[in-house]
Parts: sequence; structure tokens; C-alpha cells
Amino acid sequence: MSMKLLIVEDDADFAAALARAMSKRGIETAHAGDAAEARALAEAFQPSHAVVDLKLPGDSGLKVVADLAARAPAPAVVVLTGYASIATAVEAVRLGARHYLAKPANADEILAALTRDTPDAGLEVSPEPLSVARLEWEHIQKVLAEHDGNISATARALKMHRRTLQRKLDKHPPKPA
Repeated sequence: MSMKLLIVEDDADFAAALARAMSKRGIETAHAGDAAEARALAEAFQPSHAVVDLKLPGDSGLKVVADLAARAPAPAVVVLTGYASIATAVEAVRLGARHYLAKPANADEILAALTRDTPDAGLEVSPEPLSVARLEWEHIQKVLAEHDGNISATARALKMHRRTLQRKLDKHPPKPA
């Protein structure tokens, strides 16, 4: 069976580079720039695999993961994001993603995640606890996921001004430790 890869990514340059790299490996690709386009393309393209960016315009990538997981047969999904957090990783897997990768990831790493069927119990566990900045980021991501990506509702729940929350979300996440 040949692989059909749906790339759901709002960064057109990154998506084009990934599509070229996968095409060189004999993989048929299709690209969607947002959740609505991904739903329509999934219906027409019938992907066997998908790479989904977490942060998309409109609906979040988590909604795309849930939509793809509900398909029969469900494609193997890898979530790829520059906004990695424990809360979104757990939620992505609960919704049906096979793996979760933080950007930057190259085509070989993405392909390995797409084709790996078994969990890796040999992953190293960090000997250091998370920094306070990283704990704050993780908590914000958890509350954001609980409110389906709604920034206003998340700001209210965190008792934080909406613009302050947006500034925190626009920054790159702090390193885990």
C-alpha cells in the first residue's frame, strides 16, 4: 500500500518543503492550510497518514485530529507544533494522534513518527523538574485546551487580562528544563 499524506499546516513554505521531501520518498501528498480545508481535502484525498500543525487559523489542530480520527479508516496522525506542551500532547493522543513532535522536525523524524506503530518505553526521563516559566506555560496550555482554544474564556479562567494572555501565547514556549 502506498502512503497518502495529508499535510495540515498554515506555514505554506514549510508545508511545500515537507511535501517535496515526502514526494522524493515516493509519498503522495496533499496540503491544507486550515481546518476547514483539511476536512474537505480528507474527504476527497482519503489520506492514509496526516501531519497536523497544532496552531491553525480558525479551528485548532486538535479539532482536525478528532475529525481525522473519526474517519473510517482513520489515518495515522502526527501532530507537529512549535507550541509544544504536555497538556496539548496528552489531548492530541487522547483524540487519536499517533505521535506528537515539536518543531523543528525534519522529514525523516516525521516519517519515522508516522510509520512507528509501537510506543517507545526507552525514552529518557529528564532528571530535572520543569522550570517555573515552563510550568506556567504548561498550565496555560492545559486551561486553553479545557476551553477549546477560546482565548477569552481561558483569560477569564486564569483571572488574566486577554491581551496579557495573548502576549504569553505569542512567545515561544520556555525550554522544558
